[in-house]
Amino acid sequence: MTNKVTTYDHVASLLFDGMTLLFGGFGGVGTPPGLVDTLIQSNVRDVHLVGNDAGFPWVGMGKFIVLGRAKSLVASHIGSNPVAGELMTAGKLQVEFCPQGILVERIRSGGVGLNGFLTEIGKGTHLQYDKPLVTIGDKQFLYEAPITGDIAFVYARKADTFGNLVFDKTARNTNPFVAMAGKVTIVEADEIVEPGALDPEEVVVPGIFVTHIVPSSGYNWKWIWEMPDKLSRDERPSK
Repeated sequence: MTNKVTTYDHVASLLFDGMTLLFGGFGGVGTPPGLVDTLIQSNVRDVHLVGNDAGFPWVGMGKFIVLGRAKSLVASHIGSNPVAGELMTAGKLQVEFCPQGILVERIRSGGVGLNGFLTEIGKGTHLQYDKPLVTIGDKQFLYEAPITGDIAFVYARKADTFGNLVFDKTARNTNPFVAMAGKVTIVEADEIVEPGALDPEEVVVPGIFVTHIVPSSGYNWKWIWEMPDKLSRDERPSK
């Protein structure tokens, strides 16, 4: 059986300018902190991000977004990250808003090989953007395209060396869908065990979707006080 455990240094070599990066998480919960730090340290730019939200400036993918190295973001909201809003308003970050359920279904569609789906949600609003309209009978529907990524970042509570994954309660959130939709899926796990150690009934993501696994380094609080001047000292949380 394949052992997929690797290092952050190896993961960094897989990242590249202009890539589409999918990431799990909800307000930063369920977003892999060590992989975000690796992304920051890699110095890649013009990244196209897809995730539920922009995190906070000091939590989740927000730590990367505040650096101005993301080119675009598809998300359900960015309200918890004021820097993301400033970048969007200044035209430095392209943001496509997508209703949360629709976003998850677009990612799931990409992961399972569907060619998208039709919905009335968002029709006639700003969320319609330039999406095609399809008429069926006497109704019109928006066509929502599937989403896939070059790289997917996933955070798991526990993984075996093949990549079968178990999540921590609500930190599961969008991670299972993101895991399916990446060409290369990289998992950060708090605990890594040998095959057979996991109860099959608790496995949420089967290892077939996982390319690499890294043992988690945890959250880097020191980064908050070394970050560029996107936030004043008073706005930065204490540990």
